Amino acid sequence: MNKTAQTFLKELLATPTPTGFETRGQEIVADYMRCYTDSVSMDVHGCVHGVLNPGAPTRVMLAGHCDEIGLMIQYIDDKGYLTMSALGGVMVTLLQGERILINTRKGPLPGVIGVKPIHMMSEKERKEPSTEIHDLWVDIGAKSKKEAEKLVALGDTATINTGWIELANGRVACRGFDNRIGAFIISDVLRLLKGKSLKVAVHAVSTVQEEVGLRGSRTAAFAIDPHIGLAVDVGFATDFPGMNAKIVGEAKVGDGPILHPGPTYNPAVLDMLKKAADKAKIKTQWQPEARGTGTDAFAIMQTRGGVAAGLISVPCRYMHSPVETIALADAENSVKLIAAFIENLTGNEKLR
Repeated sequence: MNKTAQTFLKELLATPTPTGFETRGQEIVADYMRCYTDSVSMDVHGCVHGVLNPGAPTRVMLAGHCDEIGLMIQYIDDKGYLTMSALGGVMVTLLQGERILINTRKGPLPGVIGVKPIHMMSEKERKEPSTEIHDLWVDIGAKSKKEAEKLVALGDTATINTGWIELANGRVACRGFDNRIGAFIISDVLRLLKGKSLKVAVHAVSTVQEEVGLRGSRTAAFAIDPHIGLAVDVGFATDFPGMNAKIVGEAKVGDGPILHPGPTYNPAVLDMLKKAADKAKIKTQWQPEARGTGTDAFAIMQTRGGVAAGLISVPCRYMHSPVETIALADAENSVKLIAAFIENLTGNEKLR
């Protein structure tokens, strides 16, 4: 992977971007986009728009959401322990015993999610851990509610305190690959397209609040009114124990980006993606999507009078956990595939 791009990716992953509170990460995205675009702006919700070749009549929107799942302080008890609520699809069973970072107005504050010693658990508690987030508590070391309120405030957000872990064979594990890898990819596409003679306008958007309803992509797509929209997200890898490829279709980490046939995705766009991949000798995988899915592509395709949409996914193991695992080569090849796709566009494609 390009060294400048990898530095950007690591910085973005090290920055908490819980859904609805993405601004710190989005500022990093905006700084990177400014090196390769004609203009960069941030809309009212916090989506970052980087635009190349804005004068072209045919508009292509690239979307990758910057938000990650997280936690929010909901309550502080008399002893200074915090109760959290979930921001997005948090797996409660993974939280006990985790370290967290709380994003306060004074800066990051560490905390731990407490857990009863196994020696004191009943047999039922050992076999059936609680799945109710309000049963968990966060310990920040405070001795009282008054002391805790000096350190944190209701509504402060938090993320699991885990970062970049390099594994064998070019695999990396990290919190928040879903979907800062998508925001990275659509931003890095601009690097490859900078200085190229393009026949379309490229609107790369690092979107927000995907994890709570595809909100940023919906409003950004309405503003852009694109002719073609490509969303980039993580997809279900099935190459680890417990996954059933019969349900989602087979996909392996390291075997290339995933393309998706299905009613959400425009057949002409899918065909052009496949041709671009073949021409660039980029290996792809296929996972059919029989229904509308929870990605930005679903929101984009329904915008205004309808948009010809496609989805590119990076195979990901252990989604919505602190150890989401991908192959960096899959991300790099996703960047190359999208850049090749855009370079091939004439602006006169038949999309109906």
